[in-house]
Amino acid sequence: MSINLLMFLLFASAITVFSILTVTSRKILRSAVFLLFVLVSTSGLYFMLNYQFLAAVQLTLYAGGIVVLIIFSILLTSHIDHKFEPVGWKKTVLAALASVAGAILVIVTIMGFSFRAGSEPPVNVEMQTIGKSLLSLGYNGYILPFEVISVLLLAAMVAAIVIAKKGSPNKPEESKNLNQ
Repeated sequence: MSINLLMFLLFASAITVFSILTVTSRKILRSAVFLLFVLVSTSGLYFMLNYQFLAAVQLTLYAGGIVVLIIFSILLTSHIDHKFEPVGWKKTVLAALASVAGAILVIVTIMGFSFRAGSEPPVNVEMQTIGKSLLSLGYNGYILPFEVISVLLLAAMVAAIVIAKKGSPNKPEESKNLNQ
């Protein structure tokens, strides 16, 4: 067994185990930490494929940014000890059936596709070209989608904090009126 195969199996098993733990954990902070492990393992797979730029983006943006933002949101809303209710057996059975059906669909689709090597030569992309594309508005530009996604993430985090806060937003005003 080569070291590459061993590392692939290690990363794949870590992604599988921590993904399952992320969605089955009843404590929200543990779920966020398990998600961090999934994202770091995914970046390990990207490093194995020699996609260093994508691996670095995975580590900095997702593992470093999004998960830290989620953990701070949990800590700010003082729900660190929040424990989710146990899931009933009906939902568990339906979720398992949906997961198996999805896995079967993915496996059948992958096995039915004939993968062939591309006939085009590989493109040598320099870091300057990537930088110009990331900061460009024109053809192959990514600045507008990046800004839209950042506004969407900001709105989602504000909404999550408002929903997670104890009581309604008007509650502090009501308590002030009661104290007077």
